[in-house]
Amino acid sequence: MTQSNGKTVVVTGSARGIGYEIALVLGQEGYSVVLSDVNAEGLEKSRQAMENQGISVLAVAANVSKADDADHLIEESEKWKGRLDVVVNNAGITRDGLIMKMTEEAWDAVLNVNLKGTFLVSRAASRFMVKQKSGVVINIASVIGLMGNSGQSNYAASKAGIIAFTRSFAKEYARRGVRANAIAPGFIQTGMTDVLPEKVKEQMLGQIPLGSLGTPRDVANLVSFLASDKASYITGQVIPVDGGMVMY
Repeated sequence: MTQSNGKTVVVTGSARGIGYEIALVLGQEGYSVVLSDVNAEGLEKSRQAMENQGISVLAVAANVSKADDADHLIEESEKWKGRLDVVVNNAGITRDGLIMKMTEEAWDAVLNVNLKGTFLVSRAASRFMVKQKSGVVINIASVIGLMGNSGQSNYAASKAGIIAFTRSFAKEYARRGVRANAIAPGFIQTGMTDVLPEKVKEQMLGQIPLGSLGTPRDVANLVSFLASDKASYITGQVIPVDGGMVMY
């Protein structure tokens, strides 16, 4: 059993990929971890895998684009250990397409999960964190929200919205002892990138000054830092994890 640090973290979109890696790293550091995802089957597999490593873990299936689900997720998380210290809004989807061909359904689906979901979970979490007079919200944005991308106008808009939302949240809650920051990953090696043609991968690498794709662990390591007391004087910031793609 991993030694507890007495803190509880919620990670949305954590059945696999970057979200699971974030949850795993924090669990190994002693957090009690609440996994959440709309994929109930994948969620249970991830819960079992973490539990087998001695991590204290709870799984709550939720569609973060629905207010009732977001509220239920946070309520169950707080009841589980009696506190809520960190929320990582990682749940996100893509529905790519050129603007002239993009449907309203594709636009709405991405904005609802990525941006509205971040708002709903953060709103629910803030009620508990204000009572505690402490808490950390970490939102997973994207470099696409900083630079845009052809064929991803809905995704870019959702991630840019997350960045603006994070800064507004940070200003509203700073005096309540609650911090909020955003992470903007670049090209991260996941199952989605593994199946891309080599030519596409070469084009991607050509945009990265460090010359390699990032890993989910790179993102998780930054989450770990921002969640910790080592980052106690950092709020309202957007930090790229992108190998140098965006420099500003």
